[in-house]
Amino acid sequence: MTLEARVTELESRLAFQDDTLLALNDVLVEQQRVVERLQLQMAALLKRYEEMVGQYQASEEEAPPPHY
Repeated sequence: MTLEARVTELESRLAFQDDTLLALNDVLVEQQRVVERLQLQMAALLKRYEEMVGQYQASEEEAPPPHY
């Protein structure tokens, strides 16, 4: 294999690797956006859950109805 062919092969591989890295980076960025959105949704759900549990526990602490 000549030196020129080897350099051409290496340049070709480098270009392919650069393209692959850019594609992987794009996927990683999108996944990070999804994770951040899911974290916000999870925080909102936890807040709603805590509010509902608080309401449920408050109603349990009330005195029983008079017929007991």
